[in-house]
Amino acid sequence: MNDRYDDAWIEADPHVPLVRIIRDFAATPAQVQRAHVDPGLYARWVGPNDVTTRIDHWDARSGGSWAFTNIRGEEEYRFHGCFHEVSPTRLVQTFTFDGWPDGVSLETLTLTDLGDGRTRLVAQSLVDSFEARDQWLASGMETGVNDGYAKLDALLADGAVA
Repeated sequence: MNDRYDDAWIEADPHVPLVRIIRDFAATPAQVQRAHVDPGLYARWVGPNDVTTRIDHWDARSGGSWAFTNIRGEEEYRFHGCFHEVSPTRLVQTFTFDGWPDGVSLETLTLTDLGDGRTRLVAQSLVDSFEARDQWLASGMETGVNDGYAKLDALLADGAVA
């Protein structure tokens, strides 16, 4: 496990087509959870530094749904999914990139209180094949993950997430 806050640990499960991301934050589980379910906060931190995010629809509750658009210059990339479970320490949702509509992933995010105002986030994305998983890993996703979590760190440090 990384001892630094600024790098996510990204790994491929050798037995199932799953990507696992592990990241520690200097924040409480409630703060990290809020940053994932509050659409205004989520739009401020998610994705690479050269992308802005527009929330198109957001109903963060068990049984709700969501949609957002990432904008880079003249390009737009749309994503959507459903929230299956929203609780203080766990989020389960689907995730689909509209440009690849058959590539639905099931995402489970778990938040563990490490004490002393620190939280460990474990995010797992299960896709339908090892080929799809390997495409995710080869896509440069670590840039978006690490840029986004660095922006989230800044929001947490600035007190923007109560």
